Parts: sequence; C-alpha cells; structure tokens
Amino acid sequence: MGENMKYFTTDPYPNTDALGPSSNSSLTLAYRTLGDSKNPAVFLPSCYSGTLDDTLPFLYTSPKDGYSPPPVLQNYFVIVCGLLGAGESSSPRPTPPPAQRGSNFPALTYEDNTRMQYALCQALGVTQLAAYIGFSMGGQQAYHMAALYPDFAQRIVVLASSARTSVHNWCFLEGPKAALVNSVDFHDGKYETPPVRGVAAFGRVYSTWALSQEWFRQRSWETLGFADLEAYLQKEWTFNSDAHDLLCQLHMWQKGDISLFGPEEERGDLPKALARIKAKVLLMPSRTDMYFPPEDNEEELKHLKNGELKVIESIWGHLAGGGAGTKEDDEFIKTEVRRFLQT
Repeated sequence: MGENMKYFTTDPYPNTDALGPSSNSSLTLAYRTLGDSKNPAVFLPSCYSGTLDDTLPFLYTSPKDGYSPPPVLQNYFVIVCGLLGAGESSSPRPTPPPAQRGSNFPALTYEDNTRMQYALCQALGVTQLAAYIGFSMGGQQAYHMAALYPDFAQRIVVLASSARTSVHNWCFLEGPKAALVNSVDFHDGKYETPPVRGVAAFGRVYSTWALSQEWFRQRSWETLGFADLEAYLQKEWTFNSDAHDLLCQLHMWQKGDISLFGPEEERGDLPKALARIKAKVLLMPSRTDMYFPPEDNEEELKHLKNGELKVIESIWGHLAGGGAGTKEDDEFIKTEVRRFLQT
C-alpha cells in the first residue's frame, strides 16, 4: 500500500512567532486518503514507529478471502496520517536543513500533531469528522483532538491508550530509553553512524512490556511460526528507526496529558478535562496491556459525559489493540467500531 502518500506542510501556530512551545519552523505531515471525499470523514493517526501502511488497515482494507464482512470504513472518506517524529512526517532523521537534524531537532508534542491534523482536514475540505480512531499513541492523539477541538470530531475511538500517560507508563519508557542513550555507540546523540547496538537494546527492553506474561507462558511465538523466542525477538523487535526518531516520539508519549489544555485554573485536573469532552467516546483497552491497562480507562469513563468501555479480552497485551493480536481480537474491534459508528 505504499502508493498515494502525500505531504502537507504548515505552521500549526500561525499567530505566534514560534511553533508552539517546542520548535521554531513549519512541519510536514505525511498522509494518505482513501474513498470518496463526499463521504463522512474518519481520521486514523499512526502510533509509535508506525507507518501509513500499518495503521489499522484491517478497518478499511478489503478481506483477502472474500468471505469476511466488508471493511468497517468502506463508506467513509479515510484519512491516514503519520505521527510527527516517526519517520514519514517531519522527524529528526529526514528533516533538512542539517542544523535541525538529530539532537538539534525540536521537541514535539501531541498538541503539535493535533493542530497540524486539524489544519490538514481543513485543507481537504473536512469541516467535521464522523470519527477519529487511534491506537496507542494514536489513541492519545484522539483524546487530544477531542480536548483541543471539542466540536470537530463527533466520535473518538481510543484503542489501548489513555488521556494522560500514567506514572507507571512514563517509568516503563525510561527503560528502553536508558538502554539506548547509554549504549556505547550512541555518543550522547552525536553519532556519525547509526547506533545499532543501542537501538537493538532499545527493542529488546521494549518487547517484554508489549505482551502479557500469559503470552510468554503459552509460547505464543510458536503460533506465528517461530521455532523459539529468540527468533521471534530478532525478527519482530528489531527496530529500523533512527535513534533520534525513537527518542522524539518517546518524549512526546511521556508528556501526553489532555489536562494541560482548557481554562488555566483547571490545568492538571484530568477529571475536569475529561468532562469537557463533547465527542462520543469508545474506550477499548486490552485486558493484559501493561502500557495502558483497563483500569486507566475505567477511571476515565467515570468523568466522560458520553463514553463507553469495551475490553479486548486477549493475552496479546498492548498489541491486541492495534491489529497485531489474534484474528478474534481484530474481529471484536471491528464489530464494536462498526456498532459505535452507527450510534
């Protein structure tokens, strides 16, 4: 599906001298559109190290066997957009000029992404979204869209994610980060050649948290055709991303918090930030997710005016929310999203 990639460049803070609190130049989003632009629009942002090709394709691509139900989003105008810092949109690795590359690349936030995505939709003639659907960091972007532009998205679907990055989640991210920045080939971020050892260590630390203890107990890598765990880790958890791209996204993830917006006197008050959301909200955590456990969403649900919770009962941990779990996980997500879009 690598075709049809387009680019949108803008300053998400056009009325100020700088790009929000974090940088000082315009940024570029990579995106793709599918379907008739006259149909209701649905926005799908990518997640950590995600690409346009692997962003929830099971919701909008045709079944290969011809016997499954049609795609959930077949009657919608679908906009798939790349996360800033992930490589396809503006990121430390590919962004010119050289002065803005690597460790000199500005820190980015979910607000930067959300403001650019809103501007992209306006440029495409989309004045309202029927839904905004995101997995992991994409789900945090969904929450940010609902918080920053409360009348824009009629619905948001939050797959294995949360409105605020928890302290436990923040601390988990410190693990792979430490493995990378302390590697012998990272050189304080001023490396001349890619820090292969550092990125490999990052992936190995990251992998354990992505799946549940039961997944390992059942030797689930064998269901994927791997003879042993090491073969699985080598194939599936070797990141091809630039080290600075990984860190750029990680810092964005760690800072995720919709309570930073709204009336100044209510900053930091997550319940009040959730209560201001006007969109209908479908929360779909994975039962065994160690990044964004169901308990986070259960607490959020108490404060949403129009929210509902549907837990993905899976041993595939965080991966179950993004299409990398079982066929049953995907079918459950599709069924609930299809139903939710009709509410």
